[in-house]
Amino acid sequence: MYHVALCDDEQAEVVKNQGMLSNYKKAHPELDFETGTFENAEQLLLKVQEGYAPDLILMDIYMEGKTGIEAARELHEMGSKSRVIFLTTSEKHAVEAFRVDAAQYLVKPVSEAEMFPLLEKQFEILNEVRRKYVVLQVNNRTFRVMVHDIVYCEAQGKRQYLHLTDGTQLCIHMSMTGLEELFLPYDEIVRIGKGYIINIDHVEGLDSHAVQLDNGLKLFLPRGAYQSLRKQYITYYTGVLS
Repeated sequence: MYHVALCDDEQAEVVKNQGMLSNYKKAHPELDFETGTFENAEQLLLKVQEGYAPDLILMDIYMEGKTGIEAARELHEMGSKSRVIFLTTSEKHAVEAFRVDAAQYLVKPVSEAEMFPLLEKQFEILNEVRRKYVVLQVNNRTFRVMVHDIVYCEAQGKRQYLHLTDGTQLCIHMSMTGLEELFLPYDEIVRIGKGYIINIDHVEGLDSHAVQLDNGLKLFLPRGAYQSLRKQYITYYTGVLS
């Protein structure tokens, strides 16, 4: 299931967008998503801080309190990977919107003829992300593990313990180097020293001493690991080498 958030302080716009999403869902019964509504940016940000992770956000820019641009910037700083579509009454913030990694920018009033192809594109991208997985042998059983569900892996002797977003821990009988090679196709999976592999998607922040993960855990960095990890982190999110 996917989660779609609507954030707009005009109730009429929320109702209209809910209607469009409902009609899109009827036209695509194979697509499973639920919609949450938020009256302002602060309400949405608080929910995200509590663990809500929408896949797609349809958000106004002009709102009481924080603007949509400010909210998108804070979401990015929190490590959120939500795809943000701005729906607003003016074109003048388009450049600024894309600076905060907006997936799209539409000027109101937005019609189904505009919205439906955009939704189709966004769900295609989300589906592609969810199709990324690795196959692992755990206690003589074969598991298909989605890459996005991997938070980190830690080495304990000759065993590797893979920690997933739902709290599951998988014990894998292979070397850390072998596991690292398995993850080579995925830029979000990086190795830290001899003891850890982490998923950058689940990193909330880092400094010269430690990495803060979105499950509340802090991993302390081995000496000399920070600069390399920082470069990988920035490159992953911006595409620009630091």
